[in-house]
Amino acid sequence: MKLSNIAAQMYTLREYTRTPEALRESLRKVSEIGYQAVQISGIGPMDPQLVKDYADEFGLKICATHVPWDRLANDLDALAAEHKLWDCKYIGLGSLPAEYQTSQEGYRTFARLASGIARTLKEQYGLQFVYHNHDFEFERFDGLTGMEVLLQESDPEVFGFELDLYWVQAGGGDPVEWIHKVEGRMQAVHFKDMTILSRKPVFAEIGQGNMNYGAIIEACRKTGVEWHIVEQDVCQRDPFESLEISFRHLHSRLGEQV
Repeated sequence: MKLSNIAAQMYTLREYTRTPEALRESLRKVSEIGYQAVQISGIGPMDPQLVKDYADEFGLKICATHVPWDRLANDLDALAAEHKLWDCKYIGLGSLPAEYQTSQEGYRTFARLASGIARTLKEQYGLQFVYHNHDFEFERFDGLTGMEVLLQESDPEVFGFELDLYWVQAGGGDPVEWIHKVEGRMQAVHFKDMTILSRKPVFAEIGQGNMNYGAIIEACRKTGVEWHIVEQDVCQRDPFESLEISFRHLHSRLGEQV
């Protein structure tokens, strides 16, 4: 993990990115914290060129995205053009569409469809599809979890993963084990922590929760993860402060002063 490969997931700041002016101000603050890259997700509708201009203005690399399934299925040319404009290789799907979530066959069907789209993205546009999980993929169907079906049934040459390690743990999986399971197929990972408040698991800043980030970071290093993306779905404080706390903790692990 390097300084330049720690990114902020803009979904964390979705309430502050609804307009072009708000997005620009949020990117400025993210840059001032020290991030050099962002994942674009959850922003308001706006001209992709403006997004690129603002990211460039503050020296931020757009390393990955989350996009709707409908656009992947029906608007691939325009979607690919946006990613080429942003010089962004990793095009992510943030969740499994609801119609595929209720059976092993649903997961198999999705894996097949997404693999076809992923192959087009790679062969025609030089882009990499990555799938982002939640906890529901760890429900079992005929002895296999949905995540195991996705791993087994998707095309390993083109279907990548963007493990969300909080949701892996929430689903009863072992984050370190799953990092190794997707070795060679995961270039971007979501970092967030889990703590307990009022006897319930809640999102926390990296280093403020109970997940084993020493082992997680080492597993990411061993398996060649490129982008380490900080996300917090719900913050107990100002989300910019949360992103800064996580950033400083990761840098303390690098032995660097920020």
